Amino acid sequence: MVTFTVIKRDARGKFELSYEGVLRECTDSTICIDASFVLPDRDLGYIALRRGDRFREWFYRDRWFNIFRVSDGETNRLKGWYCNITRPPHIGLDFVAAEDLCLDVFVYPDGRTLLLDEDEFAELNLSENEVEKAWQAVDAIRCLVSKRLPPFEETRSG
Repeated sequence: MVTFTVIKRDARGKFELSYEGVLRECTDSTICIDASFVLPDRDLGYIALRRGDRFREWFYRDRWFNIFRVSDGETNRLKGWYCNITRPPHIGLDFVAAEDLCLDVFVYPDGRTLLLDEDEFAELNLSENEVEKAWQAVDAIRCLVSKRLPPFEETRSG
């Protein structure tokens, strides 16, 4: 069992938080980590996160997003997928670091998507290329969901 540290930075590269997970899979293009939610419980309105909820997290070396599959820590019931729009991450031997660009997509178990934090994203001082890459990432996530491609193969019709 290989322990991995996940480091979240803001769009300027400033450290925001870090946590530990267990490496599940590593390929040339992707790493997958299992982690638990350890922060205090919080209700975001579209999902309630509870201490002990399970996260399966995919980080892609060449994509402008990461995807967290969120399940209930007690029942293992799928709550949804939280997708962060980020610059491609830096992946080391025992860590992954990603710079969050504020824009997020939440995917419900039935495949509906919710775009989050557009106002915060618009306030960032990003290059035209970065803005374009971020919106392409949103489109790519929506495409994966609509085609029920990994990691969204569990989505079901409402």
